Amino acid sequence: MKNITLDISKVFDVVGRNEIYSQQNEIGKHYKTLLQKTGKGNDFLGWVNLPSSVNPKLIKDIETSAKKIRDIAEVVIVIGIGGSYLGARAVIDALSNPFSAMDNKRKNPYIIYAGNNLSEDYHTELLELLDKKDYAVIVISKSGTTTEPAIAFRLIKNHIEEKYGKEKAKDRIIAVTDKTKGALKKLSINEGYTTYDIPDDVGGRFSVLTPVGLLPIAIAGIDIKKLVAGASSAEKDLCETDDIDNNPAVLYAITRNLLYQKGKHIEILTNFQPHLQYFTEWWKQLYGESEGKENKGIFPAGVNFTADLHSMGQYIQEGLRNIFETVISIEQPKKKLFIPYDKENLDELNFLAGKGIQEVNKMAELGTMIAHVDGNVPNIKITIPLLNEESLGALIYFFEFACGLSGYMLGVNPFDQPGVEAYKKNMFALLDKPGFEEQSKIIKTRLE
Repeated sequence: MKNITLDISKVFDVVGRNEIYSQQNEIGKHYKTLLQKTGKGNDFLGWVNLPSSVNPKLIKDIETSAKKIRDIAEVVIVIGIGGSYLGARAVIDALSNPFSAMDNKRKNPYIIYAGNNLSEDYHTELLELLDKKDYAVIVISKSGTTTEPAIAFRLIKNHIEEKYGKEKAKDRIIAVTDKTKGALKKLSINEGYTTYDIPDDVGGRFSVLTPVGLLPIAIAGIDIKKLVAGASSAEKDLCETDDIDNNPAVLYAITRNLLYQKGKHIEILTNFQPHLQYFTEWWKQLYGESEGKENKGIFPAGVNFTADLHSMGQYIQEGLRNIFETVISIEQPKKKLFIPYDKENLDELNFLAGKGIQEVNKMAELGTMIAHVDGNVPNIKITIPLLNEESLGALIYFFEFACGLSGYMLGVNPFDQPGVEAYKKNMFALLDKPGFEEQSKIIKTRLE
């Protein structure tokens, strides 16, 4: 498969090669179910053929809107929670210079995220910043009533209208929401906001290649055509065959489920590039929300190496043996940087002089893998050639496709999230929301 290579050779001490190949018939059934959209959650499978079906006109419209926003705003606030912002942030953080906020000559707006928490301090400090900056807003919500983003948008809508006036403010607000219904759609029509549609058949955590993700990503100056092209290439490859030897998503889904059956109940997604921190957060939601049901599921965790080798490394090496690692490895850096020679050599690192930092990082990656495998932590290695739009698009689709297969192997519906509503009911009851009086009585009795 172009852009992605999968190596499972470091799991064979726990899961044998024959065990993996024995799953071909079972995975074939799930593969067929996924492509034919006949299984659980089939009304949310629009993402399967999404990359190849993205309308070029939509891409052009998004790029036009992005340019308009870039021309008027030095800061853009992306309001959303969960899948409404994590996919965009994963791509933006992966492909942007993390120090651009300090560059007064940067070409693209600095992206800030809101509506993903209920911290009063966070929102107060954000509004204080917006007093001093030219800014615009993208608000992302299918319903418009999800508590965290709805509160954030109330605050920021009030602020932007006071700052620019109601008429000019509407040109600085773009809504990504339901095509025909919901509170945000109604408000957008009433106020005259530019809007983009969230497809009915694509759930939030699978929505990064819809306007939910593409609009913020384009505003950040990233080439969304290349991102979609990378995902489309992966779609072509992964939808072509269910053969274990020729479909890395099939192999990944099988391997992680067999590890789960052997008591490896926690999967740690590992990277050796700080740019991938929020890609890990997106992956955690994708797999946690898709598989954690019916008292089943692999718990998704993440670490950022080499930094976390000095914090979580001890546990991974010698803690409870219920974990396995999936490592995202990047073959080449964007630019080369070599370690200089130092005459004094007080740090005793002259043996590294002349070597690229990438070479040292690769040896840290290899040394860590050997140590962890020796410590009974099986390793799956996923390699991409370069951290760019095409590779990242392919990686996004790879994980989405494998997630669907893996959830079906586990026997759950990978495309719903009923458990997410439990905390909301309790919160609404505690806040005395109309309609939750009975729940309020039950909770308050429990708290007495």
